[in-house]
Amino acid sequence: MTSILGISAFYHDSAAALIIDGEIIAAAQEERFSRKKHDARYPLKAVEFVLAEGKKKLNEIDHIVFFEKPYLKFERLLKTYIAFAPIGFKSFSQSMPVWIKEKLFQKKLLFENLKKQDSNFQNINKIMFSEHHYSHAASAFFPSPFDEAVILTLDGVGEWATTTVAIGKNNNLKILKEIHFPHSLGLLYSAFTYYLGFKVNSGEYKVMGLAPYGVPKYKDTIMQELIDLKKDGSFRLNMKYFEYTTGLEMINKKFSKLFGHSVRNPKKDLLNNFHMDIASSIQAVTEEIILRLTKNIAQDYKIKNLCLAGGVALNCVANGKILKKNFFENIWIQPASGDAGGSIGAALAFWYNQLNKPRKNFKDQMKGTYLGPKFDNNFIEKKLSSLKANFHKKSPTEITPYIAKEISKSKTVGWFQGRMEFGPRALGGRSILADPRSEKMQKELNLKIKFRESFRPFAPSVLREDVNDWFDLNCDSPYMLLVSDVKKNKQISMSEEDKKLFGIDKLNVKRSTIPAITHVDYSSRIQTVHKETNPRYYDLIKEFKKITSCPVLINTSFNVRGEPIVCSIEDAYNCFMGTNLDVLVIEDFVLLKNEQDKSLLKDYKNKFELD
Repeated sequence: MTSILGISAFYHDSAAALIIDGEIIAAAQEERFSRKKHDARYPLKAVEFVLAEGKKKLNEIDHIVFFEKPYLKFERLLKTYIAFAPIGFKSFSQSMPVWIKEKLFQKKLLFENLKKQDSNFQNINKIMFSEHHYSHAASAFFPSPFDEAVILTLDGVGEWATTTVAIGKNNNLKILKEIHFPHSLGLLYSAFTYYLGFKVNSGEYKVMGLAPYGVPKYKDTIMQELIDLKKDGSFRLNMKYFEYTTGLEMINKKFSKLFGHSVRNPKKDLLNNFHMDIASSIQAVTEEIILRLTKNIAQDYKIKNLCLAGGVALNCVANGKILKKNFFENIWIQPASGDAGGSIGAALAFWYNQLNKPRKNFKDQMKGTYLGPKFDNNFIEKKLSSLKANFHKKSPTEITPYIAKEISKSKTVGWFQGRMEFGPRALGGRSILADPRSEKMQKELNLKIKFRESFRPFAPSVLREDVNDWFDLNCDSPYMLLVSDVKKNKQISMSEEDKKLFGIDKLNVKRSTIPAITHVDYSSRIQTVHKETNPRYYDLIKEFKKITSCPVLINTSFNVRGEPIVCSIEDAYNCFMGTNLDVLVIEDFVLLKNEQDKSLLKDYKNKFELD
């Protein structure tokens, strides 16, 4: 048996993954254990978890593969500073000591961390390095159900590449085309994230959620001034507007002058129609670029399957547009598309390419992305007792009808079942669930439970066999990475008065029979639920359907804004006691808020920084 430990670390979203004989055994992000959002440190706890899950000690692991090559990254940094010198000396002088002390000698740094984790680990030659975009491409192709596919990766930047096109066939994967830094779709989108006052590398999904409230009136300005986009989707950015190559910020004053407003200060400036129009415009540009790229590679390579990875592949609105265009017969997107997923890609790349192992099973190898920790009932009972929680133990056959009924009465439920998900989406393992038929639920969940902006949309989980009855989608979407419209016969037409509304005022208009998951443009980010990968969640939705004739639940991640998704029993109980959640279900244990000791209630609203 050959074991490979994949590690992603030191930039953002550190993670670890364990592969044994080509099978993904476990994977998790460090932030879930450390409770530090986007934790970039060496993933000590994540490594500890995946090794325990595989019943392996660190010194027994055959190969350890880091997800990128630090020397290439350092080369890019140096060449960029030289190209733009003397501009950027401040940034250069700040970053160099860190690089020389830590990042440049990453093999040594990794070795030191691994030795600290297990003093018996003594073989530095077990540590290997993959390339950043190769890790992304491998994470997209090798776990996919395809024996052949074209793979598109898009993100901020790896070593040099920001966009790559690769071909995967059986156990071979080859990158054929690249766009290099500083020309980056991911960094362009992040520049607008920054301009709108959200955090880079975490607030991009807010821009996507804000976009439907606006009108893309600045799309032409972006296309004419900021980017030179070719017919085939390749592009170059006009660097006179950006600072990220040499500065400490994403954009400069010319960027703000171009759009007539300064960078939004999230502490002072409320979101207004201008910000919504900007979000709408950059989203429209992003879709245009991605559609040109995918159309071109479909024509060039005549391959029916497409795989996607890299942070931009989490733009599920753009993914939905690709699907609608039918450039490809099938699309598969790595659910941990960001840097965390590079840990899986690095390990799989080594297994198939370096060790030349054959691929055998052409099915989705991500196991529904349920690759994290789970807990048995004995452990849970002891933990809940130590937390002084009041709880009821019920059998699984009692739990599903009981919870389905509570949800149908507009109760909000923390749902903690089975293995934790890998990647940014909660998929019925660590989720908050509610009734999508409620007109008030979207606002209530945002303001009273998630403590976040009211405009943020919620996603539906729907039984796979019913998806096409409720949405304009008739394919698997198990990872909540495709957006599609609510079916016309479920939509509610807007009145002439409603149509005149702008921006956030659109939020209060009831648009469908499932208003809580219907965005202002009638779209939804859909998760199809499959009995094979999550039987208990499937059964819950089926019970809800029996009661309400609706096979859909609101599914949002079990956390508040700025907090990593809950991982442990304690995390779940703290979040339950610090928010307005009504019910908490942890495996076979049910906790009701009104039965808890009031002195244990927590002030959770200001516990975590705004993300």
